[in-house]
Amino acid sequence: MFTENAMKIFNRSVEDYHRFDDVDHAEQNPYEDGTLDYLLYKKNWIDAVQWHLEDIIRDPNIDPVEALKIKRRIDASNQVRTDMVEYIDSYLLDKYKDVVPAADASINTETPAWAIDRLSILELKIYHMRREAMRTDVDDAHRNACRKKLDTLLEQQRDLSAAIEELISDIEAGRKYMKTYKQMKMYNDPALNPVLYGNKK
Repeated sequence: MFTENAMKIFNRSVEDYHRFDDVDHAEQNPYEDGTLDYLLYKKNWIDAVQWHLEDIIRDPNIDPVEALKIKRRIDASNQVRTDMVEYIDSYLLDKYKDVVPAADASINTETPAWAIDRLSILELKIYHMRREAMRTDVDDAHRNACRKKLDTLLEQQRDLSAAIEELISDIEAGRKYMKTYKQMKMYNDPALNPVLYGNKK
């Protein structure tokens, strides 16, 4: 199944990242460049690094100058993350380009890759919640609360996986069709963000 393979790749990326646990460690993608597996691994690696940048920037004792550097790095990472989602959708659009949609085919509220994006982040949530549920330096109340949250995350993973499988099956059968829209984030564009183009005066 598609999601079973995706989760295996996401899990490998998460495990690989935590062998070093360093936001500056270079990604070592084990999959062949240009393949869907390569894109999925790269997507999750970006998510893993950004997850930990979000942790670091919340340190109440962080130096403000360093915090600003990290905030800008997170902004740049968000753009790369969006690009990766669009790459994955482009891959799937090409894969299913010869499918003729049925006359009553409908469009989904989100593309497959944006659902896959949520599955990738969910894998990180599960990994970290599982670690919290196994901590030995906290009390039982903390561990039990985290186990309950982990159960909810695992249920969410099952539901989301089933929904993605159904969406892909519908696209393959022509019951649904894909369209993608470039995100067109305005705050990164010096021609569209008033703060940026206003500074040119």
